[in-house]
Amino acid sequence: MKLPHVSAITFILLLIQVSGASGGKVLVFPLDGSHWVNMEVLIEELHVKGHEVTVVRAADSWYIREKSPFYTAVTLPSHGGFEENFETFLSQQLEIRLQANPTPFWSRIWTRIQLQRVIVEQFFQFHKKMSEIVVQMFEDENLMVSLNEAKYDVVLTDPSIGGGAILARQLQVPLVFNVRWTIQGEAHFLLAPSPLSYIPFTATELTDKMTFPQRVRNVLSYILGMYTQSSITEPHYKPIIEKYFGPDEDYSTFFLDADIWLMRNDFVFEFPRPTMPNIVYMGGFQCKPPKPLPDDLEEFVRSSGDHGVIVMTLGTLVAKLPQDVTEEIAAAFAQLPQKIVWRYTAPRPAKVGNNTLLVNWLPQNDLLGHPKIRCFVTHGGTNGVQEAIYHGVPVVGLPLFFDQPDNLSRIRAKGGAVIVDIAMLDRHIFAEALMTVLYNKSYRENMQMLSRLHRDQPMKPLDQAVFWIEYVIRHKGARHLKAHSIKMSWFVYHSLDVMAALLAVVLLVSFVCILFVRLLWRMIFDSKKAKHE
Repeated sequence: MKLPHVSAITFILLLIQVSGASGGKVLVFPLDGSHWVNMEVLIEELHVKGHEVTVVRAADSWYIREKSPFYTAVTLPSHGGFEENFETFLSQQLEIRLQANPTPFWSRIWTRIQLQRVIVEQFFQFHKKMSEIVVQMFEDENLMVSLNEAKYDVVLTDPSIGGGAILARQLQVPLVFNVRWTIQGEAHFLLAPSPLSYIPFTATELTDKMTFPQRVRNVLSYILGMYTQSSITEPHYKPIIEKYFGPDEDYSTFFLDADIWLMRNDFVFEFPRPTMPNIVYMGGFQCKPPKPLPDDLEEFVRSSGDHGVIVMTLGTLVAKLPQDVTEEIAAAFAQLPQKIVWRYTAPRPAKVGNNTLLVNWLPQNDLLGHPKIRCFVTHGGTNGVQEAIYHGVPVVGLPLFFDQPDNLSRIRAKGGAVIVDIAMLDRHIFAEALMTVLYNKSYRENMQMLSRLHRDQPMKPLDQAVFWIEYVIRHKGARHLKAHSIKMSWFVYHSLDVMAALLAVVLLVSFVCILFVRLLWRMIFDSKKAKHE
């Protein structure tokens, strides 16, 4: 009679012990916009695991809410309208892309130069504002005292901005990156060996199988890209580091000193390449099995019959396109027997067919997981591409900005996508791309193969990400996984000093040998001459 009572008490005590033992204090310094969508997934899971999460946000945050059941917010003063500035920035890029003529070589070069100029200017201003936020934080004595007294176990940040890494160093707290992009470029190029002979640089849209001209282009792109990224960020963050940490701090390695790099891709998506022990791959960590669709949407999807459904969305940042482009897309959709679910918030296009449903919002993951979905039309954002891989849905890509062309080019290289240049888009070209993906079975078969590879893992990517954050909390860092290479100059890293020393030895030995031979020759010659005389 006593055993059930004792067992119940023991179970309750164990439950209390486990829930209290695993909780840590996590300080999150996120990037707003679509990057926050990824970060929020991690935050919610950390909350479920019993961790206490604090999020640093600006008063005018776009996506980051002040009130949330998953975290406590520390709100900083406004920094100048992230949403408004970013939308202006995107519209400028889109206008340049639409004006491009992809046929003449010099027209393509001029378009790239214009895009590069806009990107450099806008990101220069963006990092300037971010550096001002860091200064505001450090000069706010009450805020810094409260952050220090909180005794956080780890700082989780997006290294696309510099504030999180600087704050972690100031608080002397272990650092974890939620990363693919950093303020100095794609993470692998900063941390891991990256031979340019088979690793394509950012925005080149190349694969790991490059011809000689492509390798030349890859090297030149790397040199120009790394210089440009440094010129965008260094003028803003370097003075902060010198002021608050001293002039002896090495700026070039300051943002590389994270204990764990949670990489938002994997080798189903990425080309094979060298990596490092503190890089943890969690590609598709935000993906999950589909939930049932709302009744009205389910009814529309099922009404497609055997033809199935096409889903189109350009992500969270682009809800509409110029009217002429929209009309061409609508006309192409109207030609097809498939049903269309299209996220579109502008005025209804005149050429929309009866088969097309326009919505302000759609459950992207749940739709892509529905058995009636035949094709996904996307701009190529990381989340959408990974969800397409997870659910095995072939893609028609309309790349617009940033990493989107590269993301789609990787899926195309693996046989799962057709890419349409938006500057060339008309109803015929777009319809042809759609029919290629719909009726050529290889695209679906290739994406389903990628889906099987992605899902065949010993641990779910989200569980793996949370495990390594907790690992850092338990062990107060992961310094044993960090290579010393991040503290080396490029001269030492590539052993150029060793090569120079060995070359000097070879030259010295060669010089001595030549002198010895010349001396020996002279001695023999003089001896023969003396005998002859």
